[in-house]
Amino acid sequence: MRVLGIDCGGEYTGYGVVEMYSGGRLECLTCGAIKLSPRESLARRLSRIYDGLGDLITQHHPDEVAIEGIFYARNVKSALKLGQVRGVAMLAAAAAGLEVAEYSPLTIKSSVVGYGRAEKQQVQHMVTRLLGLAEPPQPMDASDALAIAICHLHTAGTLARHGVAAR
Repeated sequence: MRVLGIDCGGEYTGYGVVEMYSGGRLECLTCGAIKLSPRESLARRLSRIYDGLGDLITQHHPDEVAIEGIFYARNVKSALKLGQVRGVAMLAAAAAGLEVAEYSPLTIKSSVVGYGRAEKQQVQHMVTRLLGLAEPPQPMDASDALAIAICHLHTAGTLARHGVAAR
């Protein structure tokens, strides 16, 4: 199974494509981030995210997409912008006919690190180890996106063993 993980953000939208082979071996096919300029209009930034994710989907043909679910934010304006980015990510996946799974930050960290309150550096370290990478993924948003993809692969694998569809 091949999963595109997306870490939605206002400045950087991280992405990572991870494939799980039979036997559970994980491989990172690509990762990075779509850097957005605060000088561009919000509409232009959203368009760049949509186009960038669409290109990734076309190039890597993921089976499914996973994103971080909604969480509570103190800043309403930031939360609204994040919601718009999430909507565009979901639209890019849906336009390609892909299912989207959402996971809470706690679930993602628990799946990758084993502790739901893990720090970002701990997540990055475990992503690096689980994928057998020579160096930690950069920027941190790419590492987070890979963690989201790994979480989905672990969850989907567990559910498949129990005969339940992942969603």
